[in-house]
Amino acid sequence: MRRPRPARESRNPGVPMNPLLRSFLLELIPLLWLVWLLYWWLGAGHLKAVARRESPLQGASHGIPLVLAALLFLLPGRDLGALAAPFMARSWTGYGIGVVLVALGLAFAVQARRHLGANWSGTVTLKQEHSLIRSGPYRHIRHPIYTGILLAFVGSALALAEWRGVLAVLLAAMALIIKLRREERWMLQCFGADYAAYRKASWALLPGLY
Repeated sequence: MRRPRPARESRNPGVPMNPLLRSFLLELIPLLWLVWLLYWWLGAGHLKAVARRESPLQGASHGIPLVLAALLFLLPGRDLGALAAPFMARSWTGYGIGVVLVALGLAFAVQARRHLGANWSGTVTLKQEHSLIRSGPYRHIRHPIYTGILLAFVGSALALAEWRGVLAVLLAAMALIIKLRREERWMLQCFGADYAAYRKASWALLPGLY
C-alpha cells in the first residue's frame, strides 16, 4: 500500500517530530501489508489436493477489482486527479487509527487462515476431504479472512484520507462479496443442510450488517 502523508497543517506545530521517527511512522502501513503478504505466500504449502476450482474467468471477476483497489493506493496521487483530493482533514490521529485498523484486520485474517488450515486456497476451491470449519473466528463469521482484509483496506483509506481510498474500499468489498457468494454456493452443494444451518447461525462478512 502507498505511504500515506498526513498534512503538515493538520499536526500540532508545537509538537516537533524527529524526521527519522516521522519516516518510520509513515512506513508502518506498507510494512504491515508487506509482512502479511510474506506470511500469506510462505503459508501456501501443505494444502489439501484440489477437487474443484473456479475458472480463470470466474477468478478474474473478483481478482481484477481487488487488484484495482490495491493500485489506487500504489499509484502516484498526481496521476489520479480528483481521486487524490482529501475527503477529511489529514492528521496524525486519523493516521494512527488507520494503522491500528490495518494491524487488527491483517492479524484477524491471519488468525482465520490458521483455523482454516489445509482447506485454504487463494481461489474459490473445494478440496479433497474438505472440512467445514466452525472454530475460532469462523464460529460467528463465515468469511473472516475477507473481513480482516476489508478492515485493513478501511484502515489504509482512513490513513491516506483521500477519495481514492474510499473507492478502493468499495472495489474491495465488491470483489470479496462476489467471491464469497460463489464460495457459499459451492459449500451448500458440498455440505448441504449442515452449511445451511451454519449460514443461519452466522454472518457472512460483517457482524450485524451482512
